Amino acid sequence: MTQIDHLGIAVKSLAEAKKFYEKLGLNVMPEETVEAEKVRLAMVPVGESRIELLEPTSPDSTIAKFLEKRGEGLHHVALHVTDLEGTVERLKASGTRLISNEIKIGAGGHRYVFVHPSSAGGVLLELVEDAHRGA
Repeated sequence: MTQIDHLGIAVKSLAEAKKFYEKLGLNVMPEETVEAEKVRLAMVPVGESRIELLEPTSPDSTIAKFLEKRGEGLHHVALHVTDLEGTVERLKASGTRLISNEIKIGAGGHRYVFVHPSSAGGVLLELVEDAHRGA
């Protein structure tokens, strides 16, 4: 079943952003760093979905560039899929543009790939699959 996995929000300060969500009475999960993406993040569970707060760890990270260009705000929408390889192959076969053709490992060991906004109605779309599938 496909569902919204999380909404990625670019923030200048993870500490400040976490305080806001805690004021709403939400439980912020422990921070993680994804070195490959040069980002520090914290997940905020909201019902069956999550909000992913993203703070750059380097000025040349994608999130730092996003903040410089657009300021804080919604960076991407992530959909949970059960067969990432199959989904990626179907998208490639139909001419969908991906940010990277390679499936990567992200926070919590989840596997992911990004669909280019030009193929997804102007939205950066992340497709996410649970960790350890088929292991």
